[in-house]
Amino acid sequence: MWGGYKKALDMKNFFFYEDRNFPSTFASFLKTRQQTNAEIVGLVGKIIEDVRLRKDTAVIEYTKKFDNIDLSKGGFFFNPNDIEESICRIGSLDKEAIDLSIARVSEFHKKQMPANLNWKDELGIELGWMWKPIDRVGVYVPGGKASYPSSAIMNIVPAMVAGVNDIVLASPNTNGTFNPLTLYASSVMDVTKILRVGGAQAVAALAFGTETIEKVNKITGPGNEYVAEAKRQVFGRVGIDSVAGPSEVLVISDKTMPEKLAALDLLAQAEHDQNAQSILITNDQEYALKVENEIENYLKKLKRKEVAELSWRKFGAIVIVPDFNKAIEVSNFVAPEHLQLCFADAEHYLGHIKNAGSIFLGFWSPEAMGDYITGSNHVLPTNGTAKFSSSLSVFDFMKRVAITKVNKNGFKKLGPAVVRLANSEGLQAHSLSVSERLKDL
Repeated sequence: MWGGYKKALDMKNFFFYEDRNFPSTFASFLKTRQQTNAEIVGLVGKIIEDVRLRKDTAVIEYTKKFDNIDLSKGGFFFNPNDIEESICRIGSLDKEAIDLSIARVSEFHKKQMPANLNWKDELGIELGWMWKPIDRVGVYVPGGKASYPSSAIMNIVPAMVAGVNDIVLASPNTNGTFNPLTLYASSVMDVTKILRVGGAQAVAALAFGTETIEKVNKITGPGNEYVAEAKRQVFGRVGIDSVAGPSEVLVISDKTMPEKLAALDLLAQAEHDQNAQSILITNDQEYALKVENEIENYLKKLKRKEVAELSWRKFGAIVIVPDFNKAIEVSNFVAPEHLQLCFADAEHYLGHIKNAGSIFLGFWSPEAMGDYITGSNHVLPTNGTAKFSSSLSVFDFMKRVAITKVNKNGFKKLGPAVVRLANSEGLQAHSLSVSERLKDL
């Protein structure tokens, strides 16, 4: 049934659901992006330990080595004059776009704010919880090969909405260049501590503190593989949002979605990073061939064509399924960062989706809209971690504190059970702390 099409396809990663070996071959394909690089692990570990021990001196040395910036002369942080001068060079339309993005992302995240809760149970014991913001947060924003003001917005806004008072933005100032839109966005959001340091040394400095950089309680934000590994290694010393990998999109579409738009939606992820992944799932083999052809055409025209081509050739894939129930099954297995549903009656399948970072429904909802302007957060779980985690939100910048107030009657009723349980675990002081009180009742 499928043989004729297989011969016609030049693409390396082309899969057919009905092939007997599909589950194993497709799973093996997905694992190619998830392998740990021992060299990076070791190098990052050395940088972290060096920064922990030598503090500012190590940060200065690594920043000069990796980013060609001398912090001993220019300072660790952008000064207000530099920020103001940079912002003055931004056009009004760019500012308006940033302002609109901040407003929409803020409105979305305000609706996430949880409520404090308290109640009395049948014994009159008062129970509940209250939510408190984290005191101090470090936000990492890429600034090397790619600089994303949108990442500053997506990290800072939920922190601000949650009530975090002290936010430090860290981003590499490679060769003295920095995206003025990132400075403008930070300024609009009243973040004035902008650290001219990136990479693993920035993560280490935020996690342990130096003479100049104060330790934070949590680090969020995307970065390259060195940043991701550094966040993984400092977790426990500080909180982190996630160990995010390169970006991903999975597009499920049929022939009602124009081939060129399907191709562009796939390439929108491929141009992010050479390790990004774009997957198309469709029920129409001929349509799949046309989409692939459009991808080849656009790869010749993109400004970041080298990056996009490397990503597509190595990690891009097309999966042919007999129906969209099977498409959703495959999608749930992948657990993609971004999931686009562009086929007839797609909304009816929404309840069957178990694993996805963010879902985009319909022709007018390309993932690029979510990256910038719709309001949902674009910091999302990757590499299958959507099976157990969610997008960045106000909850990542808050702590839930439980509250308990036991009255005399409740203590009398529940105390004996506590004594039994404590004794069963061999915790004598636990038992006595309750039994001695029971004697007074």
